[in-house]
Amino acid sequence: MTSPTIAQTITNSRDVLIPNLGWQTAVTIIYPDDFDEKRKYPAVLGAHPIGSCKKQTAGNVYGVALAQAGFVVVTFDASFQGSSGGHPRNIEDPGLRVSDFRFVLDYMVTLPYIDSEKIGAYGICGGGGYVVAATMTDFRIKACVSITGVNFGRLMREGFSQYNPVEALKGIAAQRTAEARGAERKQVQYLFPRVEDAKKTTTDVDLVEATDYYRNRSPHRCALTSGLLSFNAAATMWDDYAHAEVLLTQPFMAVVGDIPGGFGAYRDGNEIYARAASAEKELVVLAGITHYELYDHPKAAGKALESITPFFKKHLV
Repeated sequence: MTSPTIAQTITNSRDVLIPNLGWQTAVTIIYPDDFDEKRKYPAVLGAHPIGSCKKQTAGNVYGVALAQAGFVVVTFDASFQGSSGGHPRNIEDPGLRVSDFRFVLDYMVTLPYIDSEKIGAYGICGGGGYVVAATMTDFRIKACVSITGVNFGRLMREGFSQYNPVEALKGIAAQRTAEARGAERKQVQYLFPRVEDAKKTTTDVDLVEATDYYRNRSPHRCALTSGLLSFNAAATMWDDYAHAEVLLTQPFMAVVGDIPGGFGAYRDGNEIYARAASAEKELVVLAGITHYELYDHPKAAGKALESITPFFKKHLV
């Protein structure tokens, strides 16, 4: 099972390491084709999905396309993941994921060719949830787009805990105690080894297509699609959308496909659109589109960009 992709090789870019909380964050800056360092450019900050990395959909689909539209695009690997620092490896902590945005913004506003008053942000899947929380708490972000965004805390309390978050938290506590006493750290594998294995086990379109994306369409050494169980307690009580009725006031767009899957992006996109206090907000629902088609499928991601690009141009240019 493979699908066509609009992912492109990331060129005209630069990889840098920037300071974070005691470690470094790996950043990729993608420049417009006619980039002139003496000019000031609007910029967008891009966040990758959970289990992914900056060189996948956040960079090689949406990042490249937005750079071609005239923006300086900055993508980054989450702390403890990808090429970024932090130990132990492979932690998915929502609070730190949102904190990463602030450190990347700290770096962006020092770049002489970025107009610090014209910075937007986007995220895909889990990154599409985190970008909402980041926008609510850092008003250097002037416009926000959530692409098939998933509220990871809600997912942890539901599908990822078998709808029994209290028992899941008890298990996390026991595992943390065991590791403190010397046991090996336990990795939670989010996906199946092969698409055939997924199809034998589930009919959920998200799990099947996620396996295809990460195993076939866009494999990357930095995308581990797993996480440390003992550090998942913070995610279980998290809510990307907390206080959106008060704090999410910047222009906002949610892009979702209307085919629902187990990760719940269609539901979450409708929820945050309804809750956002933004005077200017848009909900883009793409008919016949799934969650993972929005990662790199020509029909889906191409259609999404037809809304996202003019949205950022309107509010940043």
